[in-house]
Amino acid sequence: MIAFTTGILSGVWGWLAITFGLIGWAGFLGYAICFSSPISGLRGLWITALTCCTGVFWAEVILLGSALTPGWSFMGYLLTGAVAFLMCIQSLHQWLAFIPGTFIGAGATFAAQGNWQLVLFSLLLGLLFGYAMKISGLWLMQKHQLRNLLREQGKAIEIAKTTHSRSEGS
Repeated sequence: MIAFTTGILSGVWGWLAITFGLIGWAGFLGYAICFSSPISGLRGLWITALTCCTGVFWAEVILLGSALTPGWSFMGYLLTGAVAFLMCIQSLHQWLAFIPGTFIGAGATFAAQGNWQLVLFSLLLGLLFGYAMKISGLWLMQKHQLRNLLREQGKAIEIAKTTHSRSEGS
C-alpha cells in the first residue's frame, strides 16, 4: 500500500517541483530521510526535520569557511573534518540524534552549490511528502487488513451456521 501512495505522491511532487522551481532530487532525498528514520510518528518527523536543517547549516559553515581562505585548500579540509566531527557529536542531543538526516542535508546543500534556501525548502517539503506517503500507505494497509479480517470472520460464521444446521437436522 505504501508503494501505491508513494507512486501517486511522487507524481504530485514531480509536478510541484517543476511548476514552482523546486529541486526535484532534493524532495526525493526528503522521502529517503523520512523512510529511513528509525523513529516513527510526529516525533520522528520533527527529529528528522531538525537534523536535516542542521545539515544544511553545517554545509554552509564549510562553504563559507572555505571561501575565507581560497588559497589554502588544506584549511578547507581541516574545516570539513572539524565540522563532520560536530555533525556527529550533535547526535548526543536526542533531538539531533539522526545522523543520516544531518549528512543528507549537508550533501544536498553541497550538490546545489550552496543554494541553501531552495535546498532547505525542497528537502523539508519532500520530507512532508514522505511522511504523507508513509501515513497514508499504512492507513490503506490497515483498511485492507480489516476488510480481509471481516471477510474471513464472515466465512467462519457461515461455516459455523452450516455446521450447526446440519447437526440439528441429524
